[in-house]
Amino acid sequence: MSILDQFKLTGKTALVTGCKRGIGKAMAVALAEAGADVIGVSATLEKSGSEVEEAVLQAGRHFSAYTCDFGDRDSLYDFIGDVQSGHPVVDILVNNAGTIMRTPAADHPDEMWDRVIEVNQSAQFILTREFGKEMISRGDGKIIFTASLLTFQGGVTVPGYAASKGAVGQLTMAFANEWAGKGVNVNAIAPGYISTDNTEALRNDPERAQSILARIPAGRWGQPGDFAGPTVFLASPASNYMHGSIMLVDGGWMGR
Repeated sequence: MSILDQFKLTGKTALVTGCKRGIGKAMAVALAEAGADVIGVSATLEKSGSEVEEAVLQAGRHFSAYTCDFGDRDSLYDFIGDVQSGHPVVDILVNNAGTIMRTPAADHPDEMWDRVIEVNQSAQFILTREFGKEMISRGDGKIIFTASLLTFQGGVTVPGYAASKGAVGQLTMAFANEWAGKGVNVNAIAPGYISTDNTEALRNDPERAQSILARIPAGRWGQPGDFAGPTVFLASPASNYMHGSIMLVDGGWMGR
């Protein structure tokens, strides 16, 4: 197989969570452009006519839309059942959905903590377990988590988010340790500071935004499109010997 052929995803089906906008949308579209059909889910994804659906269709691939509140355990299991009923084979799982709630640690209420941990950590574990067991039975599959700089750092005023993203890094390695020998690759992508909804509060704070930009060696905030190549790589045969890796896409932030 030629090197370019190793990046093709023709005939594959990818489930992308948090696909409506930002990084998740860029991931979904990139997978479609590489040849995969896409199952997309977000809390408020339109049943038809969404921007991500239009982009996937324009790439010549099929798109199936679902909605799910990953903070609701019953809704999560209903969603998993619906997908498994309608799509018996999911070749690629992208655990991108997440939430962030900003309040200083001393004032961080239980409700914020519980919500963030449920969406960012518990739901990711359950999705990976349920779709991963089918991949194990086939001896083939690719799972990609969206980690964070806060997989490695503590952050400020986001204790639940930092804890959950630290857990995502550990889950990536834990699943990889058990599944690498069973034909299933489990890896993660850790975004740096990206121009998305999650960082809007930071970008709207002139002092904080400038201090962040000054530390990024690349000299710019990242864009969702910066995740197209890494996602296709980790979803494709080109990454077959990668297991338990956390790929930084951060403009050089962690190297500084």
